[in-house]
Amino acid sequence: SSGINAEWPLRPGQGVGKFGFYEAFKNLYSGLMGEENTYLYRTSMYLAASASAEFFADIFLCPMESVKVRIQTTPGWSQTLREGAPRIWAEEGVNGFYKGLAPLWARQIPYTMMKFACFERTVEVLYKYVVPKPRSDCSKGEQLVVTFIAGYIAGVFCAIVSHPADSIVSKLNANPGGGVSSAAKELGLAGLWKGLGPRIIMIGTLTALQWFIYDSVKVAFRLPRPPPPEMPESLKRKLAASQA
Repeated sequence: SSGINAEWPLRPGQGVGKFGFYEAFKNLYSGLMGEENTYLYRTSMYLAASASAEFFADIFLCPMESVKVRIQTTPGWSQTLREGAPRIWAEEGVNGFYKGLAPLWARQIPYTMMKFACFERTVEVLYKYVVPKPRSDCSKGEQLVVTFIAGYIAGVFCAIVSHPADSIVSKLNANPGGGVSSAAKELGLAGLWKGLGPRIIMIGTLTALQWFIYDSVKVAFRLPRPPPPEMPESLKRKLAASQA
């Protein structure tokens, strides 16, 4: 239960920050790139926007993540975030909260890049090749089912990409004096990938639910839900002219 006590404050703030930053950076980069380049290089834009979002979200997340991992990996250390945070501050100062920032970036940035880019492209593929009618003809419920499936697929890839770094972060917090390379050596190849199966199930479900809830909130509050990207008319005309 101590792990849950430490975990529950992280998820809502982490999710809101990540999705909010992602939308902001996506709009920013899309505006800088222009309509045609946004379509042509949309995967790169999704990757850049999600990496930028995670970079800043992790700066806020890292102190709580440090406490959470210490609670989960050190039996009897502390039971809650409220107990653990002052203890790290007293024993190690600011460094105690941020020594795991670089490994956290190494784990979370690839994870989030996969989470958003894979989701966006999977939605495109599902509507193009699997769903038998255009998105505009689908009911809100049908659209949310597509969101859930795409979210689960993205979650599976997220878990695989981020698992080794996740193992290192846990090892570092369990052994405060160690470094990244020594933790990796100590774990070995088998240790880095240990527990991947259960994590795929957990992260797949969690990611699917996050996307489902995010999209449901947009539906409930009638917020903009752009359809999968289509080639701009200007680009269609250029292609037609080049083939004529």
